[in-house]
Amino acid sequence: MPFITVGAENSAPIDLYYEDHGSGQPVVLIHGFPFNGATWEKVTNALLAAGYRTITYDRRGFGNSAQPAAGYDYDTFAADLDALVNELDLRDAILVGHSMGTGEVTRYLGTYGPDRVDRAVLLAPLAPFLLKTPDNPEGLDRSLFDGFQQAILADRFAFLTTFCDNFFNYDENRGRSVSEEAYRAHWQIGARASAIGTYQSVDAWLTDFRADLPRLEVPVLLVQGDQDRVLPLAATGQRLAPMLPDARLVTLRGAPHGIPWTNADEVNRAILEFAAVGTTARS
Repeated sequence: MPFITVGAENSAPIDLYYEDHGSGQPVVLIHGFPFNGATWEKVTNALLAAGYRTITYDRRGFGNSAQPAAGYDYDTFAADLDALVNELDLRDAILVGHSMGTGEVTRYLGTYGPDRVDRAVLLAPLAPFLLKTPDNPEGLDRSLFDGFQQAILADRFAFLTTFCDNFFNYDENRGRSVSEEAYRAHWQIGARASAIGTYQSVDAWLTDFRADLPRLEVPVLLVQGDQDRVLPLAATGQRLAPMLPDARLVTLRGAPHGIPWTNADEVNRAILEFAAVGTTARS
């Protein structure tokens, strides 16, 4: 299995697991919380069939990557992504993030710039800023996130069940857009994550991305469900789109948070149409 070393903790390296398949323009897929690159399988298959080089990796603390006790913040996550992009010497890359993974895309472009990036896709985005503050009254109360962390500490596995219920809108979509088996598989993937990383990642969700947004100097596609219970559309995608220099929002009617699985056909169609525009422009 391929790994890239991005740091060290005491005597152990911090290695990120990645997969790199196909050829053509590179697409980097950055997964959501608390999962790993395996949950991209419906998108990966479509990208490979369309002729794209498709790269997934597991965020530190998740999947097959190392599980250090620190580094669960977006400056570090973006540095990890930058290390991968440089190690693989990616050019004209398309960065695709889902949920928590959209934070990596946003902070990466805000910090390292667009030199190696052609365009970006944010699925169910985290930005612009989730926390309610005097200058961000549209945000959510800190007590909500404190409650998440208390639930993780008390019984992380019970928390995962509640999270997966809301990730899929399972009460409505069970047996329709998500099977019981797919639900269990996502739960099991989440259960493999670092307990410390699961807990500390909640703090990362409260990152203020507003200063990064003007630096996203590439075309950006936003795709989000209007029934997203994890990151409600009104607090995220609808606010974010007009704050970006060049962005288009696609709203999926009736869709939950976990759209790379539940609405894969619509997501793949949107990504491939968006990617093809960039290919045409370069030609």
